[in-house]
Amino acid sequence: MRISNDISDALIYAINKGYQIHPDAFALLRSINFDVSNIIKTIIEEKTRLKQSHSILIDDIKAIISKDVVDSNGSKSRSIDHNHDIKTLIDGDKNTQGTYEVLFDPTSKVNSIEVEENGFLKLFRSRYEKTLKILAMRPDSKRIKRIEKIKQEYNKKRSVNMSNRRNDEESVHNNPSNAETILLAGLLMSRRQQKSMVEITIDDMSGALLAVATTDDVRNQVSMLALDQMVMLEIESQKRGRQNYLIRNVISPEIPEHIPNKSRSESYVLLTSDLHVGSKYFMEAEFLRFVEWLSLDDDIGSKIKFLCIAGDIIDGVGIYPNQDKELKEIDANKQLMYAMRLLDQIPKHIEIFIIPGNHDLGRRALPQSSLSPFVDRSTDNFHMIGNPSLIKLDGVKLLMFHGQSLDDIIATTPGLSYSRPADAMKILLKARHLCPTYGERTPIAPEEEDMLVVSEVPDIFHAGHVHIIDVGRYRNTLIVNSGAWQSQTRYQQTMGIMPTPGIAVLINLSTLQLFQKNFII
Repeated sequence: MRISNDISDALIYAINKGYQIHPDAFALLRSINFDVSNIIKTIIEEKTRLKQSHSILIDDIKAIISKDVVDSNGSKSRSIDHNHDIKTLIDGDKNTQGTYEVLFDPTSKVNSIEVEENGFLKLFRSRYEKTLKILAMRPDSKRIKRIEKIKQEYNKKRSVNMSNRRNDEESVHNNPSNAETILLAGLLMSRRQQKSMVEITIDDMSGALLAVATTDDVRNQVSMLALDQMVMLEIESQKRGRQNYLIRNVISPEIPEHIPNKSRSESYVLLTSDLHVGSKYFMEAEFLRFVEWLSLDDDIGSKIKFLCIAGDIIDGVGIYPNQDKELKEIDANKQLMYAMRLLDQIPKHIEIFIIPGNHDLGRRALPQSSLSPFVDRSTDNFHMIGNPSLIKLDGVKLLMFHGQSLDDIIATTPGLSYSRPADAMKILLKARHLCPTYGERTPIAPEEEDMLVVSEVPDIFHAGHVHIIDVGRYRNTLIVNSGAWQSQTRYQQTMGIMPTPGIAVLINLSTLQLFQKNFII
């Protein structure tokens, strides 16, 4: 694809200013007869003035065009029906429906054997490097200093003449706004609540640094971070009794504001999870009612092209103490065989994507490879992929993750609960990591590459695990936790968890509008 010089120059200008141009916005720029450089510069100036996000979206360009942008000769460019042009770009050719693509599947990369002793060192180094690249898209990231250099600079200041140093400190103390701020980026290693502050330790490739949050706003920001996630801090060094690095601002790698991709014609994806076949609590009658409904050739049924199942196909064996007392079938392989017989009844025109969960066969540590070795499948519409996986359905990017780490996020983040799992899923998008916390309830394997970093921004983020349907949006990503097909267990009773089973979630891929279908009579 050949790019004209003026668009190329505008693209370089935006990148140098730390801005990203959304693909839809880029396509619009290539189709219009305007001074592209002037448009981009005007948008960046306006966003800088208003302190808005560093993503240039299609609406930003529409707003400038509607004002008749002045061209490079100083005269006004002609007005165009930009709404019509944009519709053409977005709708395009409608002969590409029913398409799918697996963008990421960890199966081929997962180690089947334990790696050497420094495996976790490689894992966290990979997490640091991959997430640092995400932070590097921010314009202020150029100011990031390594912790080792920050400490060296502080030690150098300590050697300054005591009288001069005392005067400097008194000036900083009396005028804190004049204190020099520093940016650092690292993994959040620890967090400790003190009487009037929150004390955290940040670690990068060069060392660790202790910093404190003293204001209400910053303390709240720090409390919402996940342990072991990547974070960028704006700090300042002050002497108040002892050396403290005070946190002035907290920046997560989180997903940017974006325009979600949509299908070019009406098609639907069904999201569900947590069948738990083999359990006495598996709601087989309701699930068969669901399968029968999929065969109906009505307005909706004929447009359902995809079914995504986010793990825990079976209840498994030995997952928790005394589980055998709650099983209808005590052989995990037979549980899976029966589950596949149930799924075989789904119409063959529906593409089925299945990832494993913590109850399924195979290793429980993340990331998990697909269930393919345990399933003899020759049916073309079954796609066994790993946990997590990123797929594209009719142009819409969907991130599938079973959701084991939601237990740790809910347990360690103030204000979260199992009744609202979508809020916990937002924390994962902010951290750009699906299982940031190491050493808690969710096991993580010592892979050489951290495959749980959310490198690409999904249009839909789908998880299960907690058995409660909940939806939300974060920066235009649709968040869905899709419930279960297992009624309330004894464990859930003791925990006060009220599941919402027997309900399927449908999404219209052309609008990203969400519907629910209840199969409980």
